Amino acid sequence: MRIKVLLADDHGLVREGLRKLLEIEPDIRVVGEASDGLEVLEMVDKLEPDVVLMDINMPVADGIAATREIVQRRPETGVIVLTMHKEDGHAVRAVQAGARGYLLKSAKAAELVSAIRAVHKGASLVDPMMMTKVLAEFRRMAEETSSQEGLAGLTETELGILRLLAAGASNKEIAKKMGLANSTVKNKLTVLFGKIDVADRTQAAIFALKHGLVLEND
Repeated sequence: MRIKVLLADDHGLVREGLRKLLEIEPDIRVVGEASDGLEVLEMVDKLEPDVVLMDINMPVADGIAATREIVQRRPETGVIVLTMHKEDGHAVRAVQAGARGYLLKSAKAAELVSAIRAVHKGASLVDPMMMTKVLAEFRRMAEETSSQEGLAGLTETELGILRLLAAGASNKEIAKKMGLANSTVKNKLTVLFGKIDVADRTQAAIFALKHGLVLEND
């Protein structure tokens, strides 16, 4: 089955160019085109596309607002923001809205096609030119909100364990650095995982990174 793609851009020439580019791909089918944010939402409901190529600047509702609404209405549809904007703020807003991809219109055709296939499979990506800035901004935001409610119920010991876990420390290493028994660390991790609602060490490490609990290198 081919990947169903919806094009959302207020410039007809851009949509035409994208359609011609994608029509030559055997596994991709353009199912519709929209010229404003409201029309995008209507067509997503009607056509149920797998992927939406979304411009940011559109009339009625912009691409960021439309993306946020699509994610709420139909989370199985992946949104790739395709834009001229190189400012990292736009990329951060797009990702926060739920976009799975952020590409500049200067990207090569092969990069766009690969992005569509990747997002359809559930992956996420950001244009390499923007990635470093986006990650830096998310880290800054995480550090600013490290004391938010998600951490409010954790003890100082649990926060310490979480920091070490995020740094890649094993249970034995955590026990040694915090002066605890190995069995105590194991029990505390079980309680900690329940508090932050994660299933394993990997998810806990991601939680720690998102909340700015990152140890500085010695």
